[in-house]
Order: sequence, then structure tokens, then C-alpha cells
Amino acid sequence: MFVPLHDGVPLRFMRAPYVTYALVSGCIGIHIALWFWHGSSGDVAIMAGFGLIPSVLLGAAQLPEGLAHAPAWATLFTNILLHASFAHLLGNMLFLWVFGDNVEDSMGHVRFVLFFFICGLAGSLLHTLMYPESEQPLIGASGAISGVIASYLMIYPNVRIWGLAFKWIPVHIPAMYALGAWILFQLASAYVDPQGNVGWWAHLGGLGAGAALTPLFIHRGVKLFGRRPGL
Repeated sequence: MFVPLHDGVPLRFMRAPYVTYALVSGCIGIHIALWFWHGSSGDVAIMAGFGLIPSVLLGAAQLPEGLAHAPAWATLFTNILLHASFAHLLGNMLFLWVFGDNVEDSMGHVRFVLFFFICGLAGSLLHTLMYPESEQPLIGASGAISGVIASYLMIYPNVRIWGLAFKWIPVHIPAMYALGAWILFQLASAYVDPQGNVGWWAHLGGLGAGAALTPLFIHRGVKLFGRRPGL
């Protein structure tokens, strides 16, 4: 629906967003390494072993013997670093690249990495709550990145973002409209797709966590909702 390309907001508190760089590089590196190691035939095994399967997490189902896998509790986090395809990876990394640097700048490196994975955890847990019997793996950084989007929207609602609407129409519009429409799309999709074929509830869990945690994680000099420092 909306693909962000550039926002042009300068950093205020740090020289470079090293955590954002590391997360983007890590996700890309893991995907490429797994692609070369397993190829397309190994995708299912990787997703099953390291993606989040709600029924396995809750103990109602078990993975096949001999399948390499992470402990069930660890899949709450390992699923965040996996992606189903290069298109899935590219979409998530674009959002993280455009918005992650400024959110990291507003929080600091350590708090940002904690914020990122807590939002991802919230997304994983809400998905599990909504689909406790599901045997379909949840993978992708979308829940964590949704938290980043919520935070960016709270800090920079009036910043104009360059992007593509409907994947091909160039636009230059305020974040409150671009990201607000994106959030409404997630809400609508969660109800239109009740089977959970896409992790819409993971996105919403990340959004909620991001909105709740942002006031607690940002620097004291960062103002919310476009207010100027000192107001």
C-alpha cells in the first residue's frame, strides 16, 4: 500500500545509527546465508524450526524428530530475524532503514535494540494469543518494525516522507497520513483475514508496544507529536 523511500530527518544525538545498520545487515545476511546453505527446499524446515508456531510454543504440538530447531521460547525472538522471501525481506528492511535511524537517535543505541525486540516479542505474543492452535510458522521482523513505525509517528508526525503509494505512485506526504493509512490497513486486514495467513496481529502487537514504550524510551530532549523542545 505504501513503500517509504526517504525522509531526510537529520540525526540529533548520535553520529550514526549503528543498531539500525546492524539489524538490517543481520537480517539480510541471515537470509542470504540460509538461501545459499539450504536453497528453496530448506525454507520450510528453517521456518518450522526457528519460526514461531503457536501450538508448539504452548505445548499442544511437537516438531518432527530430527528437525533442527530452537527452544520453543526462543522462537519468540528467532522468528523476528527470518523472512519468507527476498520481497518480504526488502519490504521490511526499507521500513527499518527509513524510520529506524531516527527512532534509534531519539532513544540511544542500547534502548533502541531493547525497544526493537520487546516490540517484536509483543507481536509474537499477541499472534499466539489470537491463534493458539495454529501450526503455521510466524516469521519476519514486521512486529518489531511496527513498533518502530508507531514510535516514528509519535515523534515526527509532520515530517514529509518520500515514498510510493500503491507501490508505484510517487508521493511526498506527512508521516501522519502515510503511516496513519498504513496502520489503518493493518487494523482492517486483521479482521478481513481471520485465518491469520499474514501476521496482522503481530503487526498490531508491535504497534501497541511501540506506542506504549516510546514515552519511556526516548531522550528527555525529544518531544512527542511534533512539539518543539521547551514546549
